[in-house]
Amino acid sequence: MQSAAKKRVGVLRGGMSEDYHASIRRGGEIISHIHENLEDKYKVLDILVDADGVWHLSGVPILSSDLMHRVDIVWNAAHPSFSNILESLGIPFVGNGLFSHALQNSRTMLREHMAQIGVSMPRHFVIPVYQSDFDGPRERYSIKKAKEVHEKFGAPWIIKSYTEDANMGIHLAKTFNELVASIEDGVNHGKSIMVEEFIGGKVAAMHSMPHFRGKDVYTFPLGNTFGNFSSEEKNKLESLVKTLHSHLGAKHYLKTNFVLTPMGKVYLTEIESTLDLKPDSHFSQAVESVGAKMHHVIEHILERAV
Repeated sequence: MQSAAKKRVGVLRGGMSEDYHASIRRGGEIISHIHENLEDKYKVLDILVDADGVWHLSGVPILSSDLMHRVDIVWNAAHPSFSNILESLGIPFVGNGLFSHALQNSRTMLREHMAQIGVSMPRHFVIPVYQSDFDGPRERYSIKKAKEVHEKFGAPWIIKSYTEDANMGIHLAKTFNELVASIEDGVNHGKSIMVEEFIGGKVAAMHSMPHFRGKDVYTFPLGNTFGNFSSEEKNKLESLVKTLHSHLGAKHYLKTNFVLTPMGKVYLTEIESTLDLKPDSHFSQAVESVGAKMHHVIEHILERAV
């Protein structure tokens, strides 16, 4: 009996956004993982959109519309706007839509959606990039912004780059002077800054996937955490994760980060919907803790998308 033909999986990466190099890396990880672990079921093809917007399939320039006849499914590791193109072509795909992308990148938008289901988030204050013709004297800027933050909420504060600039550290400020110095560091990096209310308590991250192992929403164990959680607390977080996953309509995967205060109140601090395939990642450890392998997860996502 002749074996079934392999499904053709195109991995889309690159694009014209500032995320270009990160997208190249993410896409490369997916290509390697499928090639090394699932080669018997899938033929993986590299789809690159270069910095000029030219599409390539396995190194050869093509029109995006040509993909309809060349792949069975696409894993979009590029900007979510490409998912709209794939959808318009009728090509099944794995990847975030623009709505999910917006939620991950807009604290205000995420907070509004969390308020609908009664989930709290730390208060925050965004400081735009300094503009000399608009913001006044440079030497007074950090102090002025620190006063604005202090009027919104008190210490301690977490200060970091709003766009997750790896060159800027994450600061914890307990005094006004420390807040000023931390904002000054951010201004020197020429980036927008986010100042967030620090919430003390047990820190946790939980991963969830739809329809994995027969569950509507499957939650992986907490795994590595900062603080020991009781069974009641674990059940509370698991229930909340399932509610969040359904409310946000996460198609393939969701990572939810929390802080549980000593008074038992849960604060959502961040959501992510991009798989971290690294062997030492928090997600990899969570997958292995339930006796699964990362390629089981990838295969599940691909099969559901097809």
